[in-house]
Amino acid sequence: MRHLFVIAIALWGLLGCSQQLSDYQGREDAFDLRSYFDGDLKAWGTVSDRNGVVKRRFTATIKATWQGDKGTLDEVFEFDDGERQTRVWTLTRSNNAYTGTAADVEGQAQGSVVGFAMNWNYDLQIVVDGEKWTVGVNDWLYQIDKNVVMNVGELTKFGFKVGQITLFMQKQ
Repeated sequence: MRHLFVIAIALWGLLGCSQQLSDYQGREDAFDLRSYFDGDLKAWGTVSDRNGVVKRRFTATIKATWQGDKGTLDEVFEFDDGERQTRVWTLTRSNNAYTGTAADVEGQAQGSVVGFAMNWNYDLQIVVDGEKWTVGVNDWLYQIDKNVVMNVGELTKFGFKVGQITLFMQKQ
């Protein structure tokens, strides 16, 4: 019986303690994604393994434009090992919900904004040791002030955490 109690506590810790978008309900400082991602932005970040060890550092430039409820984020990443990556997001807004596509994203990304936070989920194709992987990305974006957004993204494979991306963006 004692073993069942320990297992139940462990499962509660794994499953019951994650944040929900509703945790940010009722905040007056609403994150206006369309307004923030309009114009030029600069970003700085890290890619960590599942143990939190930083494996890569990067900077990025983002050119963001909107026409009505359709947006484009043109991102260029420069990694500390010299690699350069680009990703062009096409976003669609419907109230506080967003969908998005990009060449290295399988299917469609989906996200919503509540208060100063956005939760954004998608499957991303990456290369690990020369092998192509598809990882789940659970991004949490927090608007710190009108010019700065923090993004923490958990990377998963088969339901297990394999890494994390942390970055800060600043409007230019």
